[in-house]
Amino acid sequence: MIQALAPLATVIAIKHHFSAGVYVREAPLCRGEEVETHEHVYDHFGILGAGSVVVDLDGEMSVHHGPCVIEIKAGKKHSIRALTDIVWFCVHATDVADPEKIDEVLIKR
Repeated sequence: MIQALAPLATVIAIKHHFSAGVYVREAPLCRGEEVETHEHVYDHFGILGAGSVVVDLDGEMSVHHGPCVIEIKAGKKHSIRALTDIVWFCVHATDVADPEKIDEVLIKR
């Protein structure tokens, strides 16, 4: 049975990649770390390079094993919990190329 995700654990060493209207956030997570629940106003992709995660998508939890690509539809609250050490990539279409401002554009408030 998959348990509900707990509050955010600290994500360290996030890398930002920008190119021609595409932004990729690279987030390494250790086993047990989580990315907090959030949502966006547009569809985007989550990519699990390797390892295993639990994805909570609007209260529906599923286990994924990398490598895999997960489409996350607009307006869906989502979070992830690393079951193993992983690297998670979020892929967004945006012209913003400033790491200090990117969350203002991406995250629905």
